[in-house]
Parts: sequence; C-alpha cells; structure tokens
Amino acid sequence: MTEGEKIIRINIEEQMKSAYIDYSMSVIVSRALPDVRDGFKPVHRRVLFGMHELGILSNRPYKKSARIVGEVLGKYHPHGDSSVYFTMVRMAQHWSLRYPMVDGQGNFGSVDGDSPAAMRYTEARMSKISEETLADLDKNTVDFQPNFDESLGEPTVLPTKIPQLLVNGASGIAVGMATNMAPHNLSDVIDATIAYVNNNDIEMEELIDIVKAPDFPTGGIIYGYQGVKDAYETGRGRIVIRGKAHIENEGGREKIVVTEIPYMVNRAEMIQKTADLVNEKKIEGISNVNDESDREGMRVVYDLKRDAMSNVVLNKLYKYTQLQTSFSVNSIALVHGRPKILNLKDLIKHFVDHRHEVVTRRTQYELEQAEKRAHILEGLIIASDNIDEVIAIIRGSSTPEEARNKLIERFELSDVQSRAIVEMRLRQLTGLEQDKLRKEYDEIMAQIEHYKAILADVNLRMEIIKEELEEVKAKYGDERRTEIVPNAEEFNPEDFYADEEMVITISHLGYIKRTPLTEFRTQGRGGIGSKGSTTRDEDFLEHIIIASMHNTLLLFTEKGKCFWLKVYEIPEGTRASKGRAIQNMLNIESDDQVLAFIKVKTLADQEFINNNYIILATKKGIIKKTTLEAYSRPRQNGVNAITIKEGDQLLEARLTNGKSEVMLAVRSGKAIRFNESIVRAIGRTASGVRGITLGHENDEVIGMVCVMDENEDILVVAEKGYGKRSKIEDYRITNRGGKGVKTLNITEKTGELVAIKSVSDDNDLMIITQKGITIRLAVNTISVLGRATQGVRVINLREDDRIASVARIAVEEEASEDVTDENTEGIDTEENNLEQE
Repeated sequence: MTEGEKIIRINIEEQMKSAYIDYSMSVIVSRALPDVRDGFKPVHRRVLFGMHELGILSNRPYKKSARIVGEVLGKYHPHGDSSVYFTMVRMAQHWSLRYPMVDGQGNFGSVDGDSPAAMRYTEARMSKISEETLADLDKNTVDFQPNFDESLGEPTVLPTKIPQLLVNGASGIAVGMATNMAPHNLSDVIDATIAYVNNNDIEMEELIDIVKAPDFPTGGIIYGYQGVKDAYETGRGRIVIRGKAHIENEGGREKIVVTEIPYMVNRAEMIQKTADLVNEKKIEGISNVNDESDREGMRVVYDLKRDAMSNVVLNKLYKYTQLQTSFSVNSIALVHGRPKILNLKDLIKHFVDHRHEVVTRRTQYELEQAEKRAHILEGLIIASDNIDEVIAIIRGSSTPEEARNKLIERFELSDVQSRAIVEMRLRQLTGLEQDKLRKEYDEIMAQIEHYKAILADVNLRMEIIKEELEEVKAKYGDERRTEIVPNAEEFNPEDFYADEEMVITISHLGYIKRTPLTEFRTQGRGGIGSKGSTTRDEDFLEHIIIASMHNTLLLFTEKGKCFWLKVYEIPEGTRASKGRAIQNMLNIESDDQVLAFIKVKTLADQEFINNNYIILATKKGIIKKTTLEAYSRPRQNGVNAITIKEGDQLLEARLTNGKSEVMLAVRSGKAIRFNESIVRAIGRTASGVRGITLGHENDEVIGMVCVMDENEDILVVAEKGYGKRSKIEDYRITNRGGKGVKTLNITEKTGELVAIKSVSDDNDLMIITQKGITIRLAVNTISVLGRATQGVRVINLREDDRIASVARIAVEEEASEDVTDENTEGIDTEENNLEQE
C-alpha cells in the first residue's frame, strides 16, 4: 500500500446490493421505460430534440443521418452511436411505428429484416406529425435539465399534442421489469381522450368501445377479444394476431395468398420457416411458396396441391408458423419517475393531466410576454403623446443613460420603457405609426384578458385541449388497418342468425349446402318433382336433413369419426347450386366421407346430454349405444365415435331418450324390431354389438328407425319408386341379432329396399333421386298396406333414375299445390344447370 492510501473495509453483499440497485434504477428511469406523459424513452426524446435544434423540420432539406447522430451523441446522449442511429431508423420505419416520427431517405431496412444502410449513406428529417410533439417547446411548457456535462439544457419531457404512448406504443426491457405496449389508431385514441375530458368518470367499457383494439402498422387481424379487454382493464393481456389471407383459385388449383402479416414478424423468416416445415412433412398440402411482394403491397403465395384442403392448410399455417403470433401487452410506464402498471383509463388520464399542465404553462408564458409588450407599448404611447418634450430631453442629454434617467424622472417610466423610447426609430413618430401603437396596445390588452380568463377557468383550458386534439385528428387521422375478429369461444354467432328452418343437402361426393325450407313446395303423389340441385355428372344428392339455423349437426363418417357443424356455418345456396365440399369445412381425411348425421338443439344442457343417447348402425348390422354427453365437447379435428371393423362402414346415427324401440332394415327387404333397453350404453370408441343378421353375403343395412311414438307408421321405399306404410304392430318385438321379418315384397318391379322411416299423417316426405330430382309429398297420400306387400308408386322415375334418399319433414301451414306430371315434365334445364357456389 502506497503512502497516503488507506483501506476501508465494507460488506461486499451490501456493496453489491447498493450498486445493483443504483444500476437498475438508472436503467429503469433513464433508458428502458417510456414516460407516461409524452410516451418517449430518453433516447427517442433526445433524437427528436436534436433534430429540432438542428432545424431539420419536415419542410426543410434532409440532412445526413451521421450529422444528426453526431449532434445527439455529442450533446445529449453519451452512448454508442448505433443506439442512436437504430433508434432513429426504427422511428422512420412505417412497418415498425404506426405513425413514423422520422422522414427517412435511403435504405432504412425492410420488413424482411434487412439491415439499414450505414448512417453516412442515409438522410433524414422530422416527419410532420413529430413536429406536433415539440410544439410550444420554447414557451416554457416543460422543465429542462442539464445535459451529461452540464453545458447545455435538454427537456425532461416533450409537450406533445399526441397521446404518443397509446398511438405508437413502446417496448423495453429494464431490470426486473419490462414494458410492451401496442400501437393504436390516432382517431380512436383522440376520440377516447376527448370522451374522458368531457366526463372524467367515464366507465372503462365506454372507453374500450371507442378505442376498440390496437391498430398495428402491418395490419393483420386481431383474433379474439378477451386479451384486448384484459389489456385495457388491467394493463396486461395477450392479444392473438393473424396475418390476413384469402383463397384464390387458378386453373382448378387453390392457393393461399397472404397480404398482411402480424406485427413485428420478419416476412423472410416466416417464409423460410414455412418451407422448412413443408420439407419436414409437418405441414402437408403446400407445393410451393412464393414471395410476390412489390411496391404495390405484400403478397406471399402458398400454392396448394390438388388434393389439399385450403382451410386445413391455412389452419396449420396459423398453428405452426408466424402467420399467427401473440402480442403480450404489459403497460408499464414512468409516472412521476416511478414505474407503474397502467390500464387504458390511466394512460388517457396521465396524458390529459400532462396536456393540461402544458396548456397552463404555455398560457402563463404567453400572458407574461403579452404583459411585457403591453408595458413597453404604454411607454411608447406616453412618448408619442409628449413627443416634443421627449425629443427635447433626448437632444439635451449628453449620453443615452442620462436621457433614460431624465425620461424616467419626468414621466415615471420603468427602465424597460425608457430604453424602448430611447431606441425608438424616427418613423414611429409619424401619425400612422402612432395609430398602430394604440391598435396593438388594444389587441394586447384583449389577449391579456383572454389569457387571464383561461388561467382562471379549468373548463376553458379543457376546451383548448379538445380543440387542439381535434386539429391533430383532422390532420393525421386515418382508417384502421387491423381488423377485429372474435373467435368462436368469445361470442355467440347464433345472435346473428334467425332460427329459421333449413333443408340441408349433402351430395354423394360430399358437397353440402343449406336452403330455406320455404323454397320447396308440396306436390301430389306420383309427381315428377322439381329440380333440387345441380351436381356433377357422376354425383348425386344422397342426404337430406331438416334443421333450424341454431341446431348443431353431428356428422359421422364411414370410418367412424364424429365432427360438429353449426347449421349457420353451412354455406347457403339456391336449389340449383351444388354447395361446398365438406372436406373444405371440416378436417376430414381425403378417403373418408360423411354418411350419417343427427341434429341436436344444444350440447350445453347437462341434464339433456346425460339422459339422451346416440345409437349408431353400420352396414354390416352392428349397432352401438353411447350417451350424448360423450359427444358434448366439440373438437376441430373430430373424435372417434365407433371402431369400424374391416369391410364395414358407419351408416346411420339416431338420437334417443333411452326408451325407444329400434328397427333395422336390410336391402333384401327384411326388418327387425327390438327394445333399445336391451342394448347397454358403452364407451365412445368401442365397436358395438350385432343388431341384425344379414340375409346374404351382399346384403347390407339400409336404414335404422328409433320409434318413440306408438301411433307412428313404418314407411319403406324401394329404389324404383315404390313404397308403403305399415303399422308398427305388424313387426313383432324380438331380441337383437335376428334375421328379422319381411317388410316389403321385393320384386324386379320394386327394386331393392333403400329407405325405412317412422312417419305419421302430419309429416311430409322429401324424396330425392340420383339425378337430383326432388319431390315433396304428404305422407297421408301414401297407402297403409300389409307388411309383406310391394306397396304403391310414390314417385314416377325415368328409366335410368333411382331413388337416392328419403327424408321426413314436419308439415308447415302452407298452401298445398298439386302439380301434375305434365306441369313438371318441362324443366328449364338451362337455368337448373347453373352451378352456383
């Protein structure tokens, strides 16, 4: 140890704690967190103030970025030059800030993550909107503090007219805390601020209705609203953002086109990550990815394979790539120098408080300047009124100082007034100039009264705040870029649809649509029918179901999977349109198809779902009973409803109350009847038990009836248009698994059995053929005959046509309209062959 030195022993733990607290507070207050008043961190504030001091306004020529960085670095911000330059670069990027604060010229980077050019190559100036953040800075509106070497002053906060923290957001990582605030639409924020000024007790819900949601510079879609509400109400929330995409069809092949991406997503990285996932087979169905973006806008194209389902691929892109990201809002800002978490109302309140202080201080400054000028004008007016004497005093004085003293003594003037008189120009002695002095004095006195009125009345100050906000909105306000789309869990779409009856048709190739029931009219028995749908040559309508818009469809595929679909989600089409492929609406495998379905009113009623059952039947005669509760939790990818054995497939599904009687019919013309109670309820993925024994090797089950009303009849229809009704008592109750009894006398004339239904006189039937002809007829026009007869002709078929499907519908109060064969023979094929999506 050298002479004069001494060692001070300290506790290292205490020293580390003290040093780290000092460091952390320095980072929190002087680097990482924005001030709630102007929304800027110190580096942003210094960049704008440095440009202001250099005079690089929006209407002045650009200056080299290196010149600006040097100014800021040398005078106000003693850190690395890259920290200053990259701050300025980000303030110039239109994809980073909703309202850029710097007008850049040159390469300032790209949304692909490209680096900006070096600062010696680029140029910049203030944008017009940034000038609004420094307006009135020279009117003592904010406090100044010494810079790092105390040679200059810099503002502690900017007197911004814009709610910058809400409008452009902020992000920063401090020590032990971080902030991440989303940008918003200027017009919305100003409207909310004005609403708060008008009513300081405004409810949070009202403010949220005005601001709506964040508005990101890259557009996109906010998916779901709960995170937005949480962020506004508590200061913390997770907002899901999706890119904006649509489907295009070119040459029979679909492609997904993305025109907007989520905020802060690197477009090039997103495309590369997608390509990697395609190569790794994690995302299937994409053949190529192209970036076709140009000066006109963004366009990222995903070419799909011919067998790909566009909505499935799009959902996978949302799930696995940055086409869907989340923005975690953490609204922490400095309030009186202390970090604080703030909700939407707090942010608006602190801005209004700051703006009120700025207007007050500005008015006080302007009042003081006006009073100083009025004081001088009073002296000049006194001099002009006594001009000869004043001139004599000045001429008789040997020095200016002597002249001032004599004027002060003679006219009781102040030192300031006497100086102004002595320095007065000769031209001010003219009569015109003297009139101007009096006019200016009167105007100044009126201004003084106005300024005093403002300082005395808080309401006047608030009116000024509102007027200036309206001016800013008129200059810079624009439309929202980010859409808001509630997700399925957050709103009830049923509120948007009337609960009307619909005819839902599904074709053999899996095209589905809904059509209002009122479009179909009742015809007499034996009519040819009217054209119901246009299909492809190899397609025909296979399923019909009558349901209301609020019902839920449970769709069962031949492989034994169950999917959920709300009726209002099914695309509406005319009777002549073919509908939309189910594969594009549900995540169904390409080699699977929907073969059975049921409708339920609700899946939310616990008593209902626990006391009702779904009975499934397969073509090989297997049946299975499971509680509805097992199907009450919809999943996007469906669930396994039954384990199907090889060579079999699911055929029918029925909703029962546990007390019905089950009837199964086979193509060979036999049917079996047994009580549902003898089939016990089993798990959702089990295989089931035997319901009926088939008549021969190629025989199969064609339908299942669950009889709940003893007064109903059993209707059977054969493929060549013959059918009949029989009393249910004609079928004796047996045990399950038997061969059954004859239900229709199968002949060459009738063809094999195609449908079995339980009906009453109050029902109508909807019959559809393989050629797409539909007929609606009343059940009471069909004869009740013995169980073993061949029935009567219910529809006249052309020679090459066959019945495809039969559905039972409830009769409505509408005029029955008899249509004869002659009236329906001449169908306008040109009109009905129009295919409408």
